[in-house]
Amino acid sequence: MAGEVTKAPAKNFQDLLVWGKAHQLVLNVYALTEDFPGTEKYGLTSQLRRSAVSVPANIAEGFKRQGKLDKVRFFNIAQSSLEESRYYLILARDLDYCDPRPQMSQLEEVSKILDAYAKSILTSNT
Repeated sequence: MAGEVTKAPAKNFQDLLVWGKAHQLVLNVYALTEDFPGTEKYGLTSQLRRSAVSVPANIAEGFKRQGKLDKVRFFNIAQSSLEESRYYLILARDLDYCDPRPQMSQLEEVSKILDAYAKSILTSNT
């Protein structure tokens, strides 16, 4: 079709829009948790950072998996880590450590893109 834009397939996980958005979420979570109380260093700060890091890490690992189901399984793990992060952000808000609205918005965006990506893999013919 005239005017149709075809995007080249991703060569590595860094080419994925969803990985880039997830990585940016991690960077913003790290910045957010810098101001958490020192008593949370091994508690909420560590847990939130670890769950956030798990998202792009599992996207990266899933990218190289060969089978559709194996690939999507890692994206599902990334979704689970997003939900874990969501809870920690709610807890941080309720403890008056921060206003996590920007990170929550990013989290929602990553979740939607990741869901669409996983569905496209499952329905693709390749």
